[in-house]
Amino acid sequence: MSRIGKNPIVIPDKAEVSLVSGAVNVKGPKGSLSIPVHPDMHVEQKDNQILVTRPSDAIKHRSLHGTTRQLIYNGVVGVTEGFKKELEIRGVGYQAYMTENRLVLQLGFSHEIIFDPPEGIELKTERTAITISGIDKQLVGEVAAKIRSFRKPEPYKGKGIRYKDEYVRIKQGKTVGS
Repeated sequence: MSRIGKNPIVIPDKAEVSLVSGAVNVKGPKGSLSIPVHPDMHVEQKDNQILVTRPSDAIKHRSLHGTTRQLIYNGVVGVTEGFKKELEIRGVGYQAYMTENRLVLQLGFSHEIIFDPPEGIELKTERTAITISGIDKQLVGEVAAKIRSFRKPEPYKGKGIRYKDEYVRIKQGKTVGS
C-alpha cells in the first residue's frame, strides 16, 4: 500500500471540494482549481476528508495512487494558503524590477530580459529578490525555473539567479604556476 496514497486529505473549513467525473474541483479564498483524475483511481469524499483508493496492486495503479492523492492535496493547499518561491539575484549591476505586469531583468547582457508571467502567477520584486506566488504548485515551480534559466549561477563567482538558500559550489579557478 502506498504510504502517501493511503493518507486521507483533510478539507479545511475555507475550502469547498466537489467531485466531478474525471476531475476534482476545489474552491477557496485564493481561487479555484480543477484537478484531473485518472479514470482508474477512485476518489470519494467522506465528511470533511477525501480518500483516494486504487483498484488493484498493478504497477501502474500503485504509481498513480500516491501521485493522484498528492495532486489533490496540492490543489487544496493552493486555494487556501497558496504557494511561494523566492529567487535572489547576485552579481554587480544585476537587478530586477516590474513595469506594469512585466518582469524586467538586467543580468549583464547587452539587453534587458522582459518576462510576461502566465495567468494566475503574481510576481513581486525588490531590486535583487523576486517572489513568485500562485495557487498552482506546478506552475509556480515552472515559472521560478524559467526565470532562473535566464542566468543560472556560475561556479566561479556565483553570479546569476538562484533559489533563496540554494548552495552554489564555488570552484577555485586557474592559478599562475611558478
